[in-house]
Amino acid sequence: MDGLTEYFDAYLSLFEEFDVLGAFWVNIQLAFWAAIGSLILGTVLALMRISPVASLRWAGAAYVNIFRNTPLTIIIAFGVLGLYAQLNLILADDFDLNFFRIAVLGLSVYHAAFVCESIRSGVNTVPLGQAEAARAIGLSFLPAARLVIMPQAFRGAIAPLGNTMIALTKNTTVAAAGSVAETAGLMLAMIEFRSDVILMIFLTFAVGYVILVIPIGLLTTYLSKKLAVAR
Repeated sequence: MDGLTEYFDAYLSLFEEFDVLGAFWVNIQLAFWAAIGSLILGTVLALMRISPVASLRWAGAAYVNIFRNTPLTIIIAFGVLGLYAQLNLILADDFDLNFFRIAVLGLSVYHAAFVCESIRSGVNTVPLGQAEAARAIGLSFLPAARLVIMPQAFRGAIAPLGNTMIALTKNTTVAAAGSVAETAGLMLAMIEFRSDVILMIFLTFAVGYVILVIPIGLLTTYLSKKLAVAR
């Protein structure tokens, strides 16, 4: 009994030595800003992929195929070693904030390819007659997409978009490759210096990500049912 008490006392002391909640807050911020960036870029890419202009369709498809098949770690490392170290791209005067924004950029660029495909799957749920009706009343491509196609496509793409956001939340740990002080880097440091409670360290971060991810899944399920397009 005394041994168990000592073990849990040692575990609780971790929160005095390491800022666990602060590390998770960094990951939440990474996920939030990257979600916004990837949704904006992914929507533009989806419009390019369904555009009547062949060159835009080709460019959108090329982007998706390149970035969807490139490891995220390589993209983050390129941002730090290529854009920052070689091309001197500075997104903030503060050293840590600069790496944070480079990580957000890398996460956005990578997940935009998956957002694009999620939205395009939603476009496939829109009846062909909707687009034909929009053209019949004189709407060009962009107004038809903005007013008719994309609102329905987003409703049909809620489930795959939710899966993409869950993947994005978990993939924020890759930001450690870009020198961002987040959960993955902190967990490695904790394991290195406090291997006496290694199991509880792992369980702490595992449970932490479960707490972050489950609400996204529940919200996605609710919205997909609530906003489903009746056929």
